[in-house]
Amino acid sequence: MAMRNIVTKEQELLRKKSRPVEKFDEKLAQLVEDMIETMNEADGVGLAAPQVGLLRRVVVIDVGEGPMELVNPEILSREGEEEAVEGCLSFPGEFGFVARPYKVKVRYQDRTGQVLEKEGEDLFARCVCHELDHLDGVLFVDKASQILTKEELAELIAQQEGEEGEQ
Repeated sequence: MAMRNIVTKEQELLRKKSRPVEKFDEKLAQLVEDMIETMNEADGVGLAAPQVGLLRRVVVIDVGEGPMELVNPEILSREGEEEAVEGCLSFPGEFGFVARPYKVKVRYQDRTGQVLEKEGEDLFARCVCHELDHLDGVLFVDKASQILTKEELAELIAQQEGEEGEQ
């Protein structure tokens, strides 16, 4: 496994559409492993291949259930809507309010080409939608209703911690 460099917002690559994966080989398996390591080292919950410089339809996520690899993913259904604060490893220190579906069902392949489906809510749904947007060159700042300053984010976190302390 190897750490990969994360592409940042200044690079035009993030605005390009990714191509489907057609070869399920050792090279793909290595990419997936590298992406998981890179995501973990960066304390992220998701990472898309364009964020490590490759225009391939590959995403890894970990929302607390262990790492998951999604190759050639597509959202089959969306339910509900929830607005919450999002950030992005390609936009260090930037956050914004983004409305996303509360629940999604996604079809994808694993590194061997096996077709799988998973349904999930809340952070899983948000993460899947955020990372799949990357595969189409769409960034969270494009969908944000408000970008937060560092002061606004700190105030929001302090407010949430205060509410949790009252419970």
